Amino acid sequence: MKKYLPPFILIIISTFTSCGQKTFDEKMQSLYRNTVPLLKADSLKPRLSEVIMLDTRSEEEYQVSHIQGARFVDYDDFEVKQVSDIPKDQEIIVYCSVGYRSERVGEKLQKAGYSNVKNLYGGIFGWKNEGYEVFGPKNQPTDSVHAYNRLWGKWLYKGTKVY
Repeated sequence: MKKYLPPFILIIISTFTSCGQKTFDEKMQSLYRNTVPLLKADSLKPRLSEVIMLDTRSEEEYQVSHIQGARFVDYDDFEVKQVSDIPKDQEIIVYCSVGYRSERVGEKLQKAGYSNVKNLYGGIFGWKNEGYEVFGPKNQPTDSVHAYNRLWGKWLYKGTKVY
């Protein structure tokens, strides 16, 4: 004889098993200090050629893939003098894997007088998760994205994860 669980019991069980799991948006919001304005991928895409993109990840991450036209500025070694050729009123979009490191670089730029700095919401993970293209070392489209590590890689839903 089969026994069935009442529907309300199933709802309670599913609620408890999902506790502690964050959505992508909840995770992103928990990372940001909100010191640098955020810009979502869908707002950036049509204006990509009008802005300066700074990729603040490591060189290894950048070489796997990056947003087309992005300029590499390593988070670990970043100094404002690396971007002294950029006018201080130029719109600059910083990004990393999810937006944490790029927000720190954005803060340094703001402190140096750059007045139009924004952080790409969700970083390259958010960009790729929205279905936008990334480019490899020879500026060819690729599906690969450096996922930083397995803990952070779980937030990359689309594309091929590279570690």
